[in-house]
Amino acid sequence: MLLEQKIQKSINTIKCAESIALKYRDYGFHLAFSGGKDSQCIYELCKMANVKFKAFMSVTTLDHPELMRFVRKNYTDVIMERPKLNFYKLIEKYKQLPMRMVRYCCHDLKEQSGAGSVVIIGIRKAESSRRNKRNELEISGHKYSNSLDQFNIDNESQILCVKGKDKILLSPILDWTDRDVWAFIKLRKLEYCKLYDEGYKRIGCIFCPMSTVKDKIRDRKRYAGIERAIKKSLQKIINEVDYPRGYKMDVDDIFNWWMSNDNIKSFHEKKKQMSLF
Repeated sequence: MLLEQKIQKSINTIKCAESIALKYRDYGFHLAFSGGKDSQCIYELCKMANVKFKAFMSVTTLDHPELMRFVRKNYTDVIMERPKLNFYKLIEKYKQLPMRMVRYCCHDLKEQSGAGSVVIIGIRKAESSRRNKRNELEISGHKYSNSLDQFNIDNESQILCVKGKDKILLSPILDWTDRDVWAFIKLRKLEYCKLYDEGYKRIGCIFCPMSTVKDKIRDRKRYAGIERAIKKSLQKIINEVDYPRGYKMDVDDIFNWWMSNDNIKSFHEKKKQMSLF
C-alpha cells in the first residue's frame, strides 16, 4: 500500500471512531503524546481528520531534557501529566529497579493516563514482535479486540463496558513502517526532536529497561546526574533490604548490572571471572 493510501486509511479510521470518543469525553479523543516521531504522526493525522481531541503527555521524570524542550516549543497545547511519585520514589516504593519483565515504571508513570476514554496511540507492528500481534482497536482490561470496521458502535453493552480504569485503544498507524513515518514527517514539513539526528532510533525514557546496552551507554555518558539520582535511591533500599537478594553488591555493581541487560546470575559470574584475571 502506498503512503498516500495509508494516510487516507488512517484519517478515515480516526474519523470513523470520533463518534465513539465523544460518547466518553466532550473533548473527543485522548491522544497519548510522547514527543517522539510516532506520536507526532497521530497528532498531525488528527488535525488532518479535523476531529476533536486533546493531547496528553505523561511526564515520567526520566524524559530526555532535549525532548521536553522540543515539546514545549512545538506543541504548546499538549497537557503535561505529572506523576504522584517520580521514578526515584518508585524505586524506593517497590524496593527494586524496574526490569524487562517487571516494568512497574510503565504501569505507574504511563499506563494510567486516559482511563475511561478513547485513547489514540502511536504503536506500530514494525516496532516489535509483541506489537505485531496488536489490533487496530482494543479494549484494555477485556479480552475483546477487533478491527474498527467490526466494532458496532450501536452496541451499548460494548460501549458501556469501558469504565473505571479501562479504555478503548485506537492505533491508526499500526501498519506503518519506519520509512512511512519519516516520509510523512517530511511530507508535512514537521520539525522533530534533534535526538534522532544524534543516533537515537527511539526516544523513550532515559535508561529504559527495554533499551539496548548501546543506548544505555550513550545515556550514561550524557546524563550523569540521573545516574547519581538513581544510585541515591538504590542506596536507600540497599540499606533497608538485601537487594539484590543473595548477592553482595554495592550500588555501583547493581547499576552496572542494570545497564548490562544480563540476568543477575550471569552478571555475577562474569564479575567473579574478571576479578580472577
